[in-house]
Amino acid sequence: MAGTRAAIRYAKAILDMAKANNNEANVNVDMNSILTAVKDSDELKDFLKSPVITGTSKFAALSEIFATAQNETKGLFRLLLENKRFGILLAIGSEYNKLSDEANGLETVVVTTAVPLTSDLESKVLAKIKEFSKNKITINNIVDPSIIGGFIIRMGDKQYNASVANRLQQLKREFSN
Repeated sequence: MAGTRAAIRYAKAILDMAKANNNEANVNVDMNSILTAVKDSDELKDFLKSPVITGTSKFAALSEIFATAQNETKGLFRLLLENKRFGILLAIGSEYNKLSDEANGLETVVVTTAVPLTSDLESKVLAKIKEFSKNKITINNIVDPSIIGGFIIRMGDKQYNASVANRLQQLKREFSN
């Protein structure tokens, strides 16, 4: 994703400001609202990335859409206006959430399965993950029928692939050697 390093810098700055004001949780709510709004609206996404629409128009629109946002979030909008960086707002929101979770000992683990996780299977996966992590774990289940069966767990930069598709690939490699 373009602008990721910049997004991390902006997110860290906003998080530091929110912590200093003891307002981290409320700004996190703002960031979730922004993420949801931008992800759910192609028009808003295109509007923010458009080189034709002025920064002032983008600032005005965001200020109106998120009128109840915290001062730190409104400050972010002003900063993006000054630096002409509205295109990375989605990445900033995402990075903010990640940094905030890390600071609070929360970790989101991505579990990819061929079918949606049942609550029984989810508790088994959570129990297994807790052997490796002391953090409070949230599971984000992604359904991808192309893995055929089994699961893929991604924690931070580590991945454990126990999918049927992966096993078939390994067998194919063994036979071709």
